[in-house]
Amino acid sequence: MKNYPLERLFRALADPTRLRLINLIAEQEICVCYFVEVLDAPQPKISRHLAYLRRAGIVSARRDGKWMHYKLVVPSDVHAAAILQTTVDSLKQDKELQRDFQRLTKACCGPNSLVQVLGAPMPALETA
Repeated sequence: MKNYPLERLFRALADPTRLRLINLIAEQEICVCYFVEVLDAPQPKISRHLAYLRRAGIVSARRDGKWMHYKLVVPSDVHAAAILQTTVDSLKQDKELQRDFQRLTKACCGPNSLVQVLGAPMPALETA
């Protein structure tokens, strides 16, 4: 069995936008439309970073009609899984990244939310 390429994981974790995406999907599956709103970044940039994370093997995608949903995938390699879990735990402590969750709540549940305006699906908590 070939080991997980740790250099690919470290490159995936070496970008602030990708870390913000990982933080948001660490415990829930999220539609791509929320990333655009929460990160205040253009959709092509978000898609490029999500594709990078998918190639690194730590994010999966699921299409539901016109909506693309993303979630974090824990690598089967124990070392890669430990690195990813440590990273996620650390991200949860970051004040700016905590504000991303506040923006997510506003985007999905506040007045003029994406759910109301676009009919976007609500983020779904992951059940292991």
